[in-house]
Amino acid sequence: MPNVNEPDKNDYFIDAESTTEMARLIEQERYITNAMGGLFAERSDIATMHSILDLGCGPGQWARDLAFEYPKIKVTGIDISQTMVQYARAHARVQGLDNVSYEVMDISKPLAFPDNSFDLVNGRLIAFLTPEKWTSLLRECVRIVRPGGVIRLTENEVVTTNPATDTAFSLFYRAMTRAGQSFSPTGRVLGITSRLSQLLKKTGCTNIGYGAHALDFSAGTQIHSNFTEVAIIFLTLMQPFLVATGVTTQEEHQDLLQQMQLEMYSDDFSAVMFLLTAWGEKPQDAS
Repeated sequence: MPNVNEPDKNDYFIDAESTTEMARLIEQERYITNAMGGLFAERSDIATMHSILDLGCGPGQWARDLAFEYPKIKVTGIDISQTMVQYARAHARVQGLDNVSYEVMDISKPLAFPDNSFDLVNGRLIAFLTPEKWTSLLRECVRIVRPGGVIRLTENEVVTTNPATDTAFSLFYRAMTRAGQSFSPTGRVLGITSRLSQLLKKTGCTNIGYGAHALDFSAGTQIHSNFTEVAIIFLTLMQPFLVATGVTTQEEHQDLLQQMQLEMYSDDFSAVMFLLTAWGEKPQDAS
């Protein structure tokens, strides 16, 4: 099997510098924030915070929205992609947001921030790390968040009853397992949502909390057409990753994508993205 995690490559399963991927993330961001009830539907204390970090910020919309809504908070976004960070910086300048900044940084490696730098560290849909790197990342998050500060993680699973679409997502889950970037032993699911609380507890966090949301993009829903396009682009861009892990061939995947698109635009298409947010606090007496 080809080694899809060579030492000089990052763990993201799509080309991080792809402008098509950036456009997809921009569209996806809006729908996920709406599905979650806003930037921080579960918290009422954000205005009391001074600095917030967004891990794997992509094009940076979430960080910009946060900076706009809370102009007294210093917001920092980090991403491995030069293209994403340059886009995020340019749009922050256009919006006149001087309380948000972006840096190129690999979240699978030690983070270039001093201890106790942030009131809250946010990570959303960053489940492309190996289990070992998840542990390392959360240790870094505990290090850089202040005592009493919050680490907040949001991940997802997609459920559909349409065969081609189900197969397409299943191939992704299997490929992630083969690449060692999943918590699922079988590749039946992505597996990260069931591990979020354990990961937070194992790195010393307390006062663990949860919030769940659903993004329904079935036929007949208001977001069906637009979010279906997001899903199609996602499943198309990952083709090199799927082929490299050996779960399919380029020809087989191309045929599957055609079947999937016919399904997605049929009247009986059904699909829901379930989102789970878990958060924990760094103990007040932690150094």
